[in-house]
Amino acid sequence: MAKYAAAIDQGTTSTRFMIFDHSGNVVGVDQKEHEQIYPKPGWVEHDPMEIWTRTQEVIEGALRRSGVSPKDIAAVGVTNQRETTIVWEKATGKPVYNAIVWQDTRTDKICNELAADGGQDRFRPKTGLPLATYFSGPKIKWILDNVPGVREKAEKGEVIFGNIDTWVIWNLTGGPQGGVHVTDVSNASRTMLMNLETLDWDDEILGILGIPRAMLPAIRPSSEVYGYAKGLLDGIPVAGDLGDQQAALFGQACYSPGEAKNTYGTGCFMLLNTGTRPVPSKSGLLTTLAYKIGDQPAVYALEGSIAITGALVQWLRDNLKMIESSKDVEPLARTVEDNGGIYFVPAFSGLFAPYWRSDARGVIVGLTRYINRGHIARAALEATAYQTREVLDAMNADSGVPLTALKVDGGMVYNELLMQFQADILGVPVIRPKVAETTSLGAAYAAGMAVGFWTNFDELRANWQVDKVWQPQMRAEERERLYAGWKKAVQRTFGWVE
Repeated sequence: MAKYAAAIDQGTTSTRFMIFDHSGNVVGVDQKEHEQIYPKPGWVEHDPMEIWTRTQEVIEGALRRSGVSPKDIAAVGVTNQRETTIVWEKATGKPVYNAIVWQDTRTDKICNELAADGGQDRFRPKTGLPLATYFSGPKIKWILDNVPGVREKAEKGEVIFGNIDTWVIWNLTGGPQGGVHVTDVSNASRTMLMNLETLDWDDEILGILGIPRAMLPAIRPSSEVYGYAKGLLDGIPVAGDLGDQQAALFGQACYSPGEAKNTYGTGCFMLLNTGTRPVPSKSGLLTTLAYKIGDQPAVYALEGSIAITGALVQWLRDNLKMIESSKDVEPLARTVEDNGGIYFVPAFSGLFAPYWRSDARGVIVGLTRYINRGHIARAALEATAYQTREVLDAMNADSGVPLTALKVDGGMVYNELLMQFQADILGVPVIRPKVAETTSLGAAYAAGMAVGFWTNFDELRANWQVDKVWQPQMRAEERERLYAGWKKAVQRTFGWVE
């Protein structure tokens, strides 16, 4: 009898492999970073071959460290940085170009040209998404238009597309030797090419963007057996696939409409389960797929996506050399009582929800001679909390259901200063679960459910346990004063890029 379920979690800055027991406890983990490639301002790339190498290394590392035998693993799931786009040759498995990362803004011109006929919300009724550089569709078009010979090969079905989940699953199940070319509904809903109602690629949009259907993966449920692994995990069912934010929602046991989570990673992503009907957003949120379990109806979500949160702390570390490691940001921020009157709006790749302004760029406002490193560190942390508040306000407006508490996960939730400020600026309790790596857990759950390792949502809910709760302590008038300052600062970022 298998004792474990596992997940490959391929994120923006690193890849990890995690092994969980039936109670959702971590029994094995390994993690490795990969290179961030910045060829031009606003361009962000990854090397897909490096990502696949790291994936194999962390699988080997986690198995070795934990002493778990692959034959004790019931199934493996995959979760991934979403929208990051790869096109590769079917016969060789060789990418035709680097992966274009979700943060990349090179498709600005393509998006503006598409918006000239029908506006930024041209495809929103079908896809739930505004026209933005964030999504995969325009990135595929860029590769087809700019990499010589690729369009001809795409027409013939010789090159194929995938977000990172598709790339990992294809390689995991054999690559050029019979790899399975699939994606799930949650990842497909981030391409701007999938129809929310039919859960299939939309021929009209494919025609407008000039993307041959032959290069696209088959869209499958988030939990079913897609194929079987080769290599280190030989013979293990590959049975779960969820975009990282949907995986975190799943791992946080948000299975009922009205339940929400916020993940603090490179960016910040709040998702609210809206049940089996898509809810259109009037407040700048995305309507997206949450998950689909086997042949059960698909479940939808509203999402607020924030591009830069943890990445801002990395920027203080790598670009400004202000801190040695990311965890140093909290002690530095604690050297001051407050932000000293400054706000830091990190619109490094434009602003995502609820603004969708690709013309915005980052600003620090309110600078005086009084300001020191501590104030900048504090303002950087506060930026995450303010951006989350903007998304929460939009969610309350769209759903009509005021949120009563926020479940949080991801790397930044161990930053006590940030979590307290988050509760203060939202005016609701913030709750951290025992297992904060809920992204990997969600992918393992989806895979385990497909093979009967877990049988229902009640089993998964029973695994979820509270680790810590932060209660709001700030006075309402102070909260609104600070938030008004933030809103003023955001206005200063608009229209910077012509």
